[in-house]
Amino acid sequence: MTIKAVLLDLDDTLWPVAPVIRHAEQSLYDWMCLHTPAVCAVHSIDSLRQRRNQLVSTDTRFSYDLWALRHTLLTQVFREHGESEPESRADAAMQVFAHARNQVQLFPDVQTGLQSLGQRFQLGTVSNGFADLEQIGLAPHFQVSLAAHRFGCAKPDPRIFHAACDALGVLPEQTLYVGDDLQLDVLGAQQAGLRSAWMYRHSLSALPAEAAHIQLDLQVSNLHELAQILETLETQ
Repeated sequence: MTIKAVLLDLDDTLWPVAPVIRHAEQSLYDWMCLHTPAVCAVHSIDSLRQRRNQLVSTDTRFSYDLWALRHTLLTQVFREHGESEPESRADAAMQVFAHARNQVQLFPDVQTGLQSLGQRFQLGTVSNGFADLEQIGLAPHFQVSLAAHRFGCAKPDPRIFHAACDALGVLPEQTLYVGDDLQLDVLGAQQAGLRSAWMYRHSLSALPAEAAHIQLDLQVSNLHELAQILETLETQ
């Protein structure tokens, strides 16, 4: 395995995402209760989530642009409840959501792990979410960062993997993709011609039955372990 670049997923690979989304949705809802009380009189966080899930199938863009999906839903409900300038109101609401969305708690190994990997490899990110690495403070570690909502397609589409490789000037087979999702990250990267590493951070080290057909290149529980394995492979 000759690796020149390492690409990483973000959510549940560099930080746990569930508490972040809960906090962001609660922050948004609190803002709405203050600024658009007519909406909160009818909708809860759960009902808005259900409405958002129903909206996904109405536009192919929503399958990869989660920012547009949330913004469209907010615009709709603000308009339905008589808010003036609903799109501008949705812009303001999304600023609240995005700010909270970027208040992540990094896994303990991330900062030092990225520093270690960055000494030997080009680094990049490919994500289906819309976290802002500049606001989070991780952007300096990466030479390229691709987000599905800006690029125009999402993992496991090979185009987003290949675009990241092209930006780094490396071939797919010289690139390792690291992520927690066995279908989107591991299998998606492999089908695009990259090597892959399954990042399991939740004490699960065996493949679930539905993913038994996936042949793992590597599996790691943190970035320090990844750096050590890659260093060992380089010396073989």
